Amino acid sequence: MKQLNQEEAKRICDRVLGFSKADECRVVINGARTGNIRYAQNSVSTAGLNENMQLTVSVAFGKRQGTASINEFDDKSLEKAVRRAEDVARLAPENPEFMAAVGKQQYKASSAFARDTAAIDPDFRADVASHSILAGRKNKLVTAGFFVDNTGFETIANSNGVFGHHEFTNVSFTCTARTEDGRGSGWVTRSANDVRNFDAREASNVAIEKALRSVDAKALEPGRYTVILEPAATSELIGRMFGAFDARRADEGRSFLSKKGGGNRLGEKLFDEQVNIWADPWDKDVPVRPWDTVSMLPRERTDIIRNGKIVSLDYSLFWASKQKVRASGRHGNMIMAGGTKSLDEMIASTKKGIVVTRTWYIREVDPQSLLLTGLTRDGTFYVENGKIKHPVKNFRFNESPVSMLNNLDELGKPQIIGGDEVNFQMVIPPMKIRDFNFTSLSDAV
Repeated sequence: MKQLNQEEAKRICDRVLGFSKADECRVVINGARTGNIRYAQNSVSTAGLNENMQLTVSVAFGKRQGTASINEFDDKSLEKAVRRAEDVARLAPENPEFMAAVGKQQYKASSAFARDTAAIDPDFRADVASHSILAGRKNKLVTAGFFVDNTGFETIANSNGVFGHHEFTNVSFTCTARTEDGRGSGWVTRSANDVRNFDAREASNVAIEKALRSVDAKALEPGRYTVILEPAATSELIGRMFGAFDARRADEGRSFLSKKGGGNRLGEKLFDEQVNIWADPWDKDVPVRPWDTVSMLPRERTDIIRNGKIVSLDYSLFWASKQKVRASGRHGNMIMAGGTKSLDEMIASTKKGIVVTRTWYIREVDPQSLLLTGLTRDGTFYVENGKIKHPVKNFRFNESPVSMLNNLDELGKPQIIGGDEVNFQMVIPPMKIRDFNFTSLSDAV
């Protein structure tokens, strides 16, 4: 598939808008070339390259809306998609929360495209797998992993003069290493927009080292412990908190940011003063497209938590209109400030505690307190007097990220977690947290 440049994409959007007879029309074109390689049992199982491009057209007659999608781009097909969307709109009931398409916007470009990433070929993917497989065999381990590279674009336009075109690249990698007898397991994840910031050998070695160190895990009594959560473990918990920053959910009493008696907790100090979180579409490590595709509003650099205080919430166009506040584009990333210490340095300063590589199988228990339950896995270790003494059996935990961010002892050097333009991207530090609640043991490795 040929990736569309800005001029080519605009020509297609203009044709679609020209076909429309509705009160308003919106167009989104998405295209991506995705390469991958998957391996298991120390051998490659699948590899491939997928190319796809899709156009979605949405129209409205008053408050009646219709949408159609297509992956053919000749005039006849484009017009057919517009007519289908219009037919759906005429039959649809009125949407009581309908918001008219926004007017012309200014989008500040973000640098999410890297030529080296776009140039990845099958040999590169094979080398990524080879590093894990050969190192695993050398250490009598069984490895499995998945490497994905994306090169893509998104174009938006509407009948009010909106137009934007954004190109991006990214890579993502996960690797699991296990002992042949299944008694030890290690895991790692890495992401980057620019493949020059990705080191397959370094990443694989992390998983391998954890697998070797996690053999013969000892059982510890469940209870409250000081924990050092690695960024991947932290992101699975903190990431679930970010969705609760929706103003409507808070105002309607459906989140931890809801205030008793109505309203939200904007402006209140809810976390430790070390907690500073913001969104920035132009961040050098996790740049994202400069608009929110749903509303077509520009994204902005926005403080979300400052010194532990809630300083902003997300407002959709409808809820902003209802509450008479300004709407802005939904965030595409979350960046959390940290310190300068490495994970090893944080371990060295810990008298007693537990290091958690990864959390998984997480479920929400209570949305009002954001209480979560889940399991540790793939490398959990006991620390005493600044050194890892031995691996420990995995735990089930019941914990809320709200409580976690009030029990902070220390933050380490942040790391990129997630690098897919389609999904949410984060920069998260490792965290040392007091009184983390482990409720029972798990026999899984």
